[in-house]
Order: sequence, then C-alpha cells, then structure tokens
Amino acid sequence: MSAKRKSDANSATEPAHNSIEEVEVRGHIIDSLILPKVLDCITAGGGSFHINNVTIGHDRTDPSYAAIEVRAASDSELEEILAQIADHGAVPTAGGDCRLVEADITGTFPEGFYSTTNQRTEIRLDEKWLPIADQEMDCGVTVDLKSSTARCVPMSDVKKGLPIVVGHLGTRVFPLERVEQDHAFAFMNSAVSTEKPKGVVIRQIAKQMFENRAGKGKTLLVGGPAIVHTGSGALICELLRGGYVHKLFAGNALATHDIEQSLFGTSLGVNIQEGSLADAGHEHHLRAINRIRRAGSILAAVDSGVLTSGIMYECVKNKVEFQLAGSIRDDGPLPDVVTDALENQRLMRASIHDVTFCLMVATTLHSIAVGNLLPAWVKVVCIDINPSTVIKLSDRGSFQTIGLVTDVEPFLRALVAEVQRLEAAAS
Repeated sequence: MSAKRKSDANSATEPAHNSIEEVEVRGHIIDSLILPKVLDCITAGGGSFHINNVTIGHDRTDPSYAAIEVRAASDSELEEILAQIADHGAVPTAGGDCRLVEADITGTFPEGFYSTTNQRTEIRLDEKWLPIADQEMDCGVTVDLKSSTARCVPMSDVKKGLPIVVGHLGTRVFPLERVEQDHAFAFMNSAVSTEKPKGVVIRQIAKQMFENRAGKGKTLLVGGPAIVHTGSGALICELLRGGYVHKLFAGNALATHDIEQSLFGTSLGVNIQEGSLADAGHEHHLRAINRIRRAGSILAAVDSGVLTSGIMYECVKNKVEFQLAGSIRDDGPLPDVVTDALENQRLMRASIHDVTFCLMVATTLHSIAVGNLLPAWVKVVCIDINPSTVIKLSDRGSFQTIGLVTDVEPFLRALVAEVQRLEAAAS
C-alpha cells in the first residue's frame, strides 16, 4: 500500500470508506470530459471522492489539472476503482515503478497482468516514464531491461520467462483529448451517422486519402465481398490505380468474387451487368478459385495472363500490399489466403505500423478484427448499410471510429468523383 493510502476510520462524513488514494489527471480534462468520466467511474465503483486541488486552463490550448482523493470501503474495491480510472489518465500521486513478473507459462500472462487499451500509454521504470511501443488494446506489456524499452505483446506471443507488467502501479494512459480529436471528422459528433449530409463526410474522407497519397500517411482499406456484389469493384480499382489505397485487408470472399467477376462476369453467379443468374453460375466462384490455385498464386495468375482485371489484379499491378484472411466457411481457399488466425493477426500487426487512416467498407467481422489492432490515434471510417457494424466497433473499444450508414456503390462512386475533383484542382 502506497504512502498516500491509509486508514481513515475517523472520517465523520464517510466512515465506511477507509481506503484512500490520491490521484491526479492532467490535460484538457474539462472540455474532453475526462474529469467527469473519472468521477463517474469512482462513484459507479462504489467509492467516493474529494477534489483536493483543481486548476482550470483559461484558453483553449491551456491544460487543466486536478488532484482527487479517491475513497473506497476496502483495498480491493479501491484497486478496482483505480484500475478503471487509470484508463482515463488518472495516476496515483505517490508514484512508483511498475511491477514486473516473469511469465511462468508460454502463451499466458501472469495473474493480475496489466491489460492495455488502444490509447497512448507509458510505464515507469527506474523512476523514468517510458513509452509503450506497438500500442494495441487487449494485450500485455513486456519490458526489455537491457534497452529500457517496453512494448505491447499479445497473449499468444508470450514466451516463458518474458517479463510482464503486473497491476496498474507505474502505468499511465494519455486519453485522446479535444485538441487531438479536432481533425477532419470532428464535425461528426456522433459515432453513427444516418442523417448527416453524406457529401460533407465524403469530402473529408477524400481529403484525407488525397493527403495520404501525397506522402503524409498510409491508407488501409478493409473490404468485404459486398463491394463486388454491388458492382463497386471498378470504383475500388479506380482508387487503387490512383494511388489512394496503400494496403488492403480482406477475406477469401472478396478476392474470390472479384476474380470470379473478372473471369466470368458474375459475382455469386449473378451477372454484374444485367443482374440475372448465369447458367451454372453457382459454380463460377469455385472455378475461379481452382483456376488461381492451378496458376499457383494471384501474382502468378496476373503474370501469366490468367487474371487481367479486377481489384486483386490492380493490387498486383500497382504494388498494393494485401492480406487475405481465411475463415471456417471458405471454399478453396485461394492460395494467397492465410488460414491460421493467429498468423493473420501477426501479419496484420506488422503491416499497420505506418497506417494513419483506415476505411472499412461492408464487412463486420473483418472491421472489428482490424479495429482491435489499431491504436486510438489512427482515424477510422466505417461504411456499411447496417448501423450495428460501427456500433459493435465502438462497443469493443475502437471509439475513434466514425460510421456512415449508406449503400456501398453510391458512396464509392461519390468518393471517386471527389478525389478526381481534388486531382483536377491540384493540377
């Protein structure tokens, strides 16, 4: 128990709250609602608080500060409250280095390990605060004592003997504040947009992608097979040829139906141009997979002239990196599809380090999977006809996600037109 935590049985106002710890929060804690969130977590956890000191910034750029005495009925209840408010940037004023425990079993954390969020985090080691690299939610933190560095580590990558941070002591989180959130999508106050002017949203997305093409960042597209089913594949091809997409994450389905459309003019056996069922069209996706497997890979199919158009063709031709993840329901799958789920996570983690903007289009599970890997400072826009997709993303911690509820094809058509307008204006 730290020096700040003590028994206070003589308190006249709250005799039951005998365990006490003073914490502090700094930054834009008022306008970013960080302070109200901290206080709400304290009372929701059964505790009480007393604000010992508070300094409010006068200008928009001025930070604020609050020192808060947190009270609880027991040490265990206090620990739970401190763990909750730590995610909002509340740090005990008593300080102290983080506690390290070696992993005793490969593939598991020690009991009580520190569970990360997707927000910028630091740990204290040898009385110095160190940034945590590879920030990702739902991981642990390991420390290299020789180099005095720390990084997030997923549970599946833990090796026996690896030092792991345990508990919240010596950790601090930097929540996204108003100033940081004042980016191109700040005009959208709610996560899910069903009625806001879509033209405004699309212009902001196009501007972000246009800036990334100029070298200010990397754009990741997470796509589902509905892109092909709705006849939107050609629009994605326009973005790929124009250099607006740097990476593509998808499943076997998008690639399969894209190749099916290229080889047979159908998607799920439906003629894309006419909307009619093709004769024996139900076989087309399997025949498309088989043809690529005979070629050896998507790259080999492009090089040999088997595949001459479509999203995957443009990825190869324009050197756009793609990761195709398998699922239990896949046919084939295509030879480029990675069927090991943990290996897919490792490949995606390695690929997202330079991503600054992520556009998720018409895929629920893939969007959630990628959202779990992205740090909070990566801007995310989710496009889907189903509002529950973006709601699920937010519920699982990807709170930086902005959702636009709309059909895929009209959105992509408008997006392509907008980036072309920006090109014309720039030239």
